Amino acid sequence: MRTLSVLALLLLGQWSHCFEFVIDGEWEGETSGLKTHHERHKRAILTSEEEDDFEAIRGDDITVKSYKVESRITSRFAHTTVRSSVINSGSKPQSIGFNVQIPKRAFITNFTMNVNGITFVGSVKEKTVARNLYTQAKAKGKAAGIVRTNSQDMETFKTEVHVPPGSHINFELHYQEMMHRKLGVYEHSLHLQPGRLVPQFQVDVYIYEPNGISFVETSNAFGERFHGLTKVNTTKEKAHIVLRPTMQQQRKCENCTASALDGLFKVTYDVERDSNAGELQVSDGHFVQFFAPSNLTPLPKNIVFVIDVSGSMWGVKMKQTVEAMQTILDDLTMDDYFSIIDFNHNVRCWSEDLVPGSSIQVGEAKSYIKGIKPNGGTNINEALMKAVQILLKASDQRLIDPRSISMIILVSDGDPTVGEIKLSTIQKNVKRVMKEEFSLFSLGIGFDVDYDFLERIAMENRGIAQRIFANHAASEQLRRFYRQVSSPLLRQITIQFPEDTVTDVTHNRFDKFFSGSELVVAGKVLPTDSTTLTSFTTASAASMDLTLETETEIGELDTKLAGQQHSFTGFARQMWAYITVNQLISERSLAPTAAKKRKITQRILTLAVEHQFVTPLTALLVESEDNMERLLADSPKDPKQGCCSGQRSSCQPSHGGTLLPTPVHLNYSPPPWVQVTTKPPPSEADRPPPEHITIVENDPHFIVHLPRIHMDICFNIDSKPGHILNLVSDPGTGVTVNGQLVGSKRPRSDAKTSTYFGAISVYYQPEGLSVTASTERITVHDGRRNHSFTWAATANITQDGVKIAIVKDSHVTVSVNANIRVMVLLHRVWKKHPINVDYLGIYIPTDNRYSSLVHGLIGQFSIEPEVRVYNTHQGADPLKEEATMEVKGHQLPVTRGWQKDYRQDSKRGSDIYCWFVHNSGKGFIDHHYTSYIVPHLDSFLQIA
Repeated sequence: MRTLSVLALLLLGQWSHCFEFVIDGEWEGETSGLKTHHERHKRAILTSEEEDDFEAIRGDDITVKSYKVESRITSRFAHTTVRSSVINSGSKPQSIGFNVQIPKRAFITNFTMNVNGITFVGSVKEKTVARNLYTQAKAKGKAAGIVRTNSQDMETFKTEVHVPPGSHINFELHYQEMMHRKLGVYEHSLHLQPGRLVPQFQVDVYIYEPNGISFVETSNAFGERFHGLTKVNTTKEKAHIVLRPTMQQQRKCENCTASALDGLFKVTYDVERDSNAGELQVSDGHFVQFFAPSNLTPLPKNIVFVIDVSGSMWGVKMKQTVEAMQTILDDLTMDDYFSIIDFNHNVRCWSEDLVPGSSIQVGEAKSYIKGIKPNGGTNINEALMKAVQILLKASDQRLIDPRSISMIILVSDGDPTVGEIKLSTIQKNVKRVMKEEFSLFSLGIGFDVDYDFLERIAMENRGIAQRIFANHAASEQLRRFYRQVSSPLLRQITIQFPEDTVTDVTHNRFDKFFSGSELVVAGKVLPTDSTTLTSFTTASAASMDLTLETETEIGELDTKLAGQQHSFTGFARQMWAYITVNQLISERSLAPTAAKKRKITQRILTLAVEHQFVTPLTALLVESEDNMERLLADSPKDPKQGCCSGQRSSCQPSHGGTLLPTPVHLNYSPPPWVQVTTKPPPSEADRPPPEHITIVENDPHFIVHLPRIHMDICFNIDSKPGHILNLVSDPGTGVTVNGQLVGSKRPRSDAKTSTYFGAISVYYQPEGLSVTASTERITVHDGRRNHSFTWAATANITQDGVKIAIVKDSHVTVSVNANIRVMVLLHRVWKKHPINVDYLGIYIPTDNRYSSLVHGLIGQFSIEPEVRVYNTHQGADPLKEEATMEVKGHQLPVTRGWQKDYRQDSKRGSDIYCWFVHNSGKGFIDHHYTSYIVPHLDSFLQIA
């Protein structure tokens, strides 16, 4: 935790008093008559697990006129302002405190104060510069100091000013933070505890998410009646949360003088995501890429739980750890492997080998955990070495799935006391033996543990650390942390951009992505003639490799933000700086040399001053407008953590520089095709010239190209909604292609219901792999796992010899072993159209390399039939020719007309002149068309 000190310098005539600076809980001096004040703040900084009493406004005879909190959250970045107006209504001079609890991950950006017309304005400076300026003023004997307290997820900014009676003081604090997604939600917390009734109490939270908000919820610690007082107004992209209780509504009871507002007010929300490729936003010359895919099957896990059972874990800590482990072990699946190590001065293994997460093994492990009796010392080094050894053994024996995630989860409440006790040596030992594919997660219980050490070894080994507070909720904290890492969806993720389009990119390589979280990459956009920015994300899933592409219009978001009254227009610039500073702070703590550390320090200072962040290396100097009076908001060293342990990014450390490759697109020039498409809903823009109009009554409409004689043959299949038609069935290669029909919303005026392809499936039997394209999404299923992708992003997926290439809102191409290709086109119609629905077209090349066993409505034409057209003459319609077609021993009447090929132009299409075979292709296709109806999308054709 950080220690944030605030020193106030005020000259108020004869009422000026001197307070000395406080660092790390020790007073450097004390003026007379301040014993009680001194003792109160000594209690406030005790490293205790109990929270100090807290009031937003401190003082006895004071009147709080107003207390207002406003948060503007734009694209997951929040700017919060806390304002209060206070009057010393007593008859004597007194000290009035302004205290604000802020999230630990937030950066204070400014603090201003107006005392009786004297305005103090803040500016962030390098710590040494700010301290020197403050010292100059302090030498005049005009300083006051106060220190903040610690609490679980918040830290307290405190300042105090000594003023005469009747003084009017306005306080204003600003801080910024990035919303981190956990377990599928963003949570914005505001600590509201004014300590008294306030005439004007107001909370406003404004949310603007360009892609849309999926839900917004609020919760508070004030009681059920405050839920009814909270107003939530939402539109697609915006939300406004308002809490404005009257003084009577603030009372704990009808006649109480105490306020019921005491605790956290939380706003929880998530955003709409229309694709797995992520959300790319550009604003103010900066970009932010959000990546939070879903609808993917979790990767298998290999976990070694390493549990501290030393004497200090006795009692509540051990009881809650055992309770949490019961639930955690129940979450394991047969695809997961695990073992348990418990350690004190000795190290014991429940199993020397990883074992599958079967019900039998889990039951035995739970019994073992229940029997643990804490005692003895703490041998962290040997316990971690043994955990790595178990993972290495499983890896060497090839028991670990190469696509799985291997992790060590360490739970400890103390520093090492047995064996190797030098922290730097333990850190080096762990890093030396850990393989690149292993991760270490550290959970520190209570305040006795050296959390900075646990954090360093976690970050250095591709994991994260979290403090667990040893109270009645410790068990839930442990379970909650495990839920965050229990469903890894991707590994080896890289987010890249075309060369010469971006610069100063934050970490863009990540070891893993967990369900419900989010990866964020930010940077600066280079000047370019292009109006778009594109990103490419590569990753490895449970059974496939992915390449996902997303793009955005560069100026589009700035235009939207300009029209939003309560948006934070500088969010992208500040978010980039926020992420960069946090990553640099993490890198600084791991710097191998003093020179490297100095270089990183200078970068932090430059960015923090430029973007006005109070960090462990900067301070907030608050000066009166005439520069005669000064305050200092500082972050001194925490003895348990070191000077740079306060803020941490939730992103994993980078393991390589930013790569900016030239993107590779799928260039696909198809050979002659067999086309199967459904007739598009006619519109004025789509209609060919009048002389080319052909009315086709029955759908789907097939166009078979015969390359040898350069002829196109068309026919309809007059089937019903819900029927599944077999298009290709090849037992020799194990490939079948089927299409399911959907009907129009209602019959046409002639009482006929038009049908269209609503789903197309390509099934590859040898691997049990199916790719199903519907009008909503593309789903890949391998018998055990489902992976789902929308049409909203370009993507390339490879699995078991099958390649799937999705082109955003256009088409998907499925290739099986480079021998068989199928292209499915997406056709969207007006959503409010009274009749038509979205539908699919399908294109299959005639040179696909099938076996001799291939059949199906299209597969049967892999060998071009002998066709002769003769007796061509003008038909009843002067714009249509009629003729006789000789094929397969049949003489069929045919009519010539125009049809459409939509591969190159999905809206207007290209005209194809073809001979139309009537009666659902009777005589041109083998058997009756009903013989091609199959029961399932993965069924092979069975014709007697």
